[in-house]
Amino acid sequence: MSVVAVIPARGGSKGVPRKNVRPIGGVPLVGRAVRAARAAASVDVVVVSTDDTEIAAVARDHGARVIDRPAELAVDQASSESALLHALDVLESQGERPEVLVFVQATSPFIDSAALDAAVRKVREGEADTVFSGVETWGFLWRETPDGAVGINHDAAVRPRRQDREAHVLETGAFYVMRVAGFREAGHRFFGRVGVELVRESTAIEIDSPEQFEAAQALAAVVDPPSGLIDVDAVVTDFDGVHTDDRAVVGIDGAEHVVVSRSDGMGVKLLRQAGVPVLILSTETHPVVAARAAKLGVEVIHGLDDKVTALAAWAEGRGIPLDRIAYLGNDVNDLACLRAVGWPVVVPNAHPLARAAARVVLDSRGGHGAVRELAERVLDARKRATS
Repeated sequence: MSVVAVIPARGGSKGVPRKNVRPIGGVPLVGRAVRAARAAASVDVVVVSTDDTEIAAVARDHGARVIDRPAELAVDQASSESALLHALDVLESQGERPEVLVFVQATSPFIDSAALDAAVRKVREGEADTVFSGVETWGFLWRETPDGAVGINHDAAVRPRRQDREAHVLETGAFYVMRVAGFREAGHRFFGRVGVELVRESTAIEIDSPEQFEAAQALAAVVDPPSGLIDVDAVVTDFDGVHTDDRAVVGIDGAEHVVVSRSDGMGVKLLRQAGVPVLILSTETHPVVAARAAKLGVEVIHGLDDKVTALAAWAEGRGIPLDRIAYLGNDVNDLACLRAVGWPVVVPNAHPLARAAARVVLDSRGGHGAVRELAERVLDARKRATS
């Protein structure tokens, strides 16, 4: 083993409680970090150092090895360096002595694996002893003093144009690559010749507050690469706005009628033939919901305000982990379910908050083939896995 990526991820978090296991775009933060590190061709092994059993389980599910982090190294006052050194010591006790250490922070949800590889190359080829991820900034920085604000990186009396100013580099906090021998000697991530790997600004967000978490949720649908396949073991859908176009026709007798898509019915049939459980979950108590479910031959739970509790109970009863479920929704009453599953999916005209929580935005609208499109993506993933 020459290159090891270590992701310190403790259970305690003050700014955003349990943030390391909270999903962004359907994937827990620590899972996203593991995926990014594993996708880097230069990284030989990925390790998560944690004191938390849930984080450890998520890390293993995404392909990382886990090192138990001592309690004294998981308190607020403990440095990241202490966790890194402990992980290196454990690896050495197991006969593994990496030459290059990649320190990855789970608080950065959009790590660019290609940039990480480039940083490793700079260290391996001797361009630098340590390399950090950074983004260029032309911002005017100020510091408040008792006598008023003072410019830090500029003369307050001079306001040159952006193209006439020198860019500065801001650490993103996503990753730091360093020679293990130099890191052990220095005890700190910055030593010797320090280099920087510039990354795209869209990937530079770091989550330390609830506001940043919400911003990352919104960015996920834009920053994450599109994926046509949806690899799950079950499909759960809302009804209104998903099986329908969210419109209702009211007859002279006051009865409501909705229009559904025959192609959606075929999509559900194909899922059932493939052995994929399907559930319609709706807050509506209208008889059309139960009638449609009966017509499709699938289970239905409706008339409940707490949809996510019903979803969790249904999944547990069938032994299906929530992260192996695709949930298709369209509105704010779907948010809790979208945030609970591994594959939150929405129709293209979904409410902005629902879109922000989605991992996948379909091309087809509700009532116009959305369920069929989801079914085809699920079935394509299953075919790919067995081919």
